[in-house]
Amino acid sequence: MKFIGQVFLFLANLLIIFAKSPQEWKSRIVYQLLTDRFSQSNSSSPCQDLSSYCGGTFQGIINHLDYIQNLGINAIWISPIILQTNNGYHGYWAQDIYQINPHFGTSQDLKDLVNACHSKDIWVMLDVVANHMGNQGNINDFSYFVPFNKAEYYHKYCIINNWANQTEVEICRLAGLPDLDQSNSFVSQTLLKWIMEVVSNYSFDGIRIDTVPEVPFDFWVKYAKSAGVYSVGECLNGNVGYVEHYQNALSGMLNYPMFFTLRDVFQNKQSMDQLRARISEESTFPDITLLGNFIDNHDNPRFLHQNGDYTLLINALTFTIFQEGIPIIYYGTEQGFAGGKDPNNRESLFGNFNQNHILYRVISTINKFKLSQGSDVYNSQQIQRYSDDQFYAYTRGMIFVGVSNLGSNGHSVHTITYHPYSNNTQLKNALNETDQVKVNNGKFQVNIWNGQPKLYFPN
Repeated sequence: MKFIGQVFLFLANLLIIFAKSPQEWKSRIVYQLLTDRFSQSNSSSPCQDLSSYCGGTFQGIINHLDYIQNLGINAIWISPIILQTNNGYHGYWAQDIYQINPHFGTSQDLKDLVNACHSKDIWVMLDVVANHMGNQGNINDFSYFVPFNKAEYYHKYCIINNWANQTEVEICRLAGLPDLDQSNSFVSQTLLKWIMEVVSNYSFDGIRIDTVPEVPFDFWVKYAKSAGVYSVGECLNGNVGYVEHYQNALSGMLNYPMFFTLRDVFQNKQSMDQLRARISEESTFPDITLLGNFIDNHDNPRFLHQNGDYTLLINALTFTIFQEGIPIIYYGTEQGFAGGKDPNNRESLFGNFNQNHILYRVISTINKFKLSQGSDVYNSQQIQRYSDDQFYAYTRGMIFVGVSNLGSNGHSVHTITYHPYSNNTQLKNALNETDQVKVNNGKFQVNIWNGQPKLYFPN
């Protein structure tokens, strides 16, 4: 038994040596896709029921890696891969952790996907679940689950009703799903061994961890170490103090506090000065540069569902892609998807790979411009340069990012006096090359026309 433990430790340390470091992940722009909804293998049949399987596969992703790469993406986040209970198209209802979901393909198909991605310098992040298993027909019957087939592997039955009660959050069921007991040695050791092996066997570069607050903090410390790769956790909460605690166990957290602020200032056109306040509050995170920043995802109605103004969305994306942290773009945003609550925000992309769509082209331009700047941007501090109710600006290195909540018909003028440029510097907008300004007497003017954002750089 001691020998097995030593082998386990050796393999875990080996993973850490060859894995991409969290710091290396700062060079990535992530594309979150639902495997079942991205692309089928050989056809583009319309999805008949968004609450069940639509037919997306690992091979379907391989078929459209050029579409992903042309969007300026260099990492993808795929759905959980293991065998599911009925209709678990999303991957969050595990039935057997040792089998690959046959709806997505085979184990070899998955290896082929990761290899194909790596051949294009696209890293692969795997979504994982360690809090619960899938749906039960009988709440007292666990025989269906592999390997957690006994009641002793789970907390006693209760439902989370009070999210302010941390004990209840950790031991009770989310949405009625059987809640694994990580204090049970078989459960914890099995989960730790599984994540180490799945990362190693398929050469994943990172993991996204579901339902982080529902599991004790100490377990995540061990889980992240066993994974040996960049780990970003989900905590669907807008309280910075609550979310930041978990970054002491994981590499990063999904930046939900900023997500809610972004929705307020861009989607609802509230004061842009809230960005200043939120950024100041988030300075207490252990490392804001490793947070996952996003404006859309699979658990919230899409941005365009509530506000269909593309210009506001483009401003929100510009801010998100360039701010400190790792940007995450949700599939379909680039095609103007506007679905509401789950499952309507999980539309199928089948047949919608239009690289001429205005949002695709703009997002591609923003992403590629950021990647072209390399470490001069992602290793540079984000410094606020201007803030008021309608306009917010910051720099990363020598790149000036200016965004507004005016919308497609909005116009405004702002004088920038705090900046890193010397007099007579000519600045060009990466989003519109005809838009150029010159620094005179220590200042320059930003003219917002039709609400469009600015990405100024020294020409």
